[in-house]
Amino acid sequence: MVLIVGGALWRGAAQGAARARGAIAAAAVHRRLRQDLLPRLLPSRLMRGALVGEDMHLAVDAIAATEGHIARFLPLRMAAGVSPLLIALAAAPASPVAAAIMLATLVPFVLGMIVAGGAAARRAEAQHRALARLSGLFVDRLGTLPTILLFGAEQRVARHLGEAAQAVARRTMAVLTVAFVSSAVLEFMAALAVALVAVWCGFALLGLLPFHLGRHLTLPRAFYVLALAPEFYLGLRRLAGAYHERQQGEAALAAMAQAAARMPVLPPPAPAPTRWSGRAVVVRHADGTLIGPLGWDWHGAGLHVVTGPTGGGKTSLLRALIGQIPLESGTIMADEAPFAPGSANHAIGWAGQQVALLPGTLRSNLAHGGAGDTAMRACLDQLGLGPLLDARGGLDCAIDHKGAGLSGGERRRIGLARAVLSGRAVLVLDEPTADLDAATAQAVRALLADLATRHLIVAATHDADLVALARSVTPVA
Repeated sequence: MVLIVGGALWRGAAQGAARARGAIAAAAVHRRLRQDLLPRLLPSRLMRGALVGEDMHLAVDAIAATEGHIARFLPLRMAAGVSPLLIALAAAPASPVAAAIMLATLVPFVLGMIVAGGAAARRAEAQHRALARLSGLFVDRLGTLPTILLFGAEQRVARHLGEAAQAVARRTMAVLTVAFVSSAVLEFMAALAVALVAVWCGFALLGLLPFHLGRHLTLPRAFYVLALAPEFYLGLRRLAGAYHERQQGEAALAAMAQAAARMPVLPPPAPAPTRWSGRAVVVRHADGTLIGPLGWDWHGAGLHVVTGPTGGGKTSLLRALIGQIPLESGTIMADEAPFAPGSANHAIGWAGQQVALLPGTLRSNLAHGGAGDTAMRACLDQLGLGPLLDARGGLDCAIDHKGAGLSGGERRRIGLARAVLSGRAVLVLDEPTADLDAATAQAVRALLADLATRHLIVAATHDADLVALARSVTPVA
């Protein structure tokens, strides 16, 4: 009894330790994947032509899907490979025939699991692709919901989402089918092994066998072998329970590897430019659209604006500078040296037309540059966001990733404040005065005019009053 109780306690402690070590290993792998993936994923979306939802699925769901593979399957795989051999070795002194029966049933089981594993891997990859497509469609259509309603395209969009959801359901059922079949094979082989050992022991004890193999089987040895027989497949049964997680994890890792292969290599960091120029620059969008040729020369601190008609390439030029759209041809120079787009991002404060907000507080969304509360409040007051702070509890007001409760102009000014408070030498701003009333736009222009005495500011704009304050004007057709 002492040995039985001690063995049970030892098994429980070993399983708990394996689970804890697996969780720690999974957390470490998640950190490494995020550190490797996110810096390359976010700036390259437009180059790869990926939807926001697809990248969100890759950065959040795919990384989370590897947890079961790392934390549970990998530790169990080692145990499942060693424990059957140890059990057979322990049973062999009491009954070599029983040990041989256990090992013989293991061979067809391994072959069946190899076949099932290949089928499960293909189905898991198909399921992952279907989930990425559904996530991408959903987030993209949600972001364009006002346009969909304006053009009365609700039914068509709902049909597209329904088809994507049905594809996910079909592929999920295919994965589950393979999982159930492989589990059935395992249970059958486990039951067969126990049954054959029991039949052998029974016939040997009753003396009904017409032949004699090995040492005489006594009742204690028979009980001992029968007690070990269910343990022979225990590790494999636990492994089978985590096998589906392995397929999901491997499919997620394969998808991340494929996405990483399509991402451009990050250029080495370069210092903040004090003179930025371009000659005959043409940029290519993921759909093949060419913008350009473009040319500019921004020299020294000051406000340099890019202006022109909608669709002329203002935003494309700014995104090309930060490496989000690839160059087709032309030359970009920084301080008389060739400039690799994206190499100076560490020194650039960016404020685009679409502002990415992080769930948390307003303070947490502005604190990435290390500014204190006093500087944050002063900047927000200059941008006309003082009434918003007073109405929503100051810098501690809650913000979700959608910016619920914020107008388009308020979201844009929060993005502008984040760029200003970053403390970076260069500011690249896309339509900083759009969606603002006259008084607020004037406050923004005054702030930019003050910042231009110390920073190189590049702003794409339609605002004639902002153009009038510029040190240089770059027209695009």
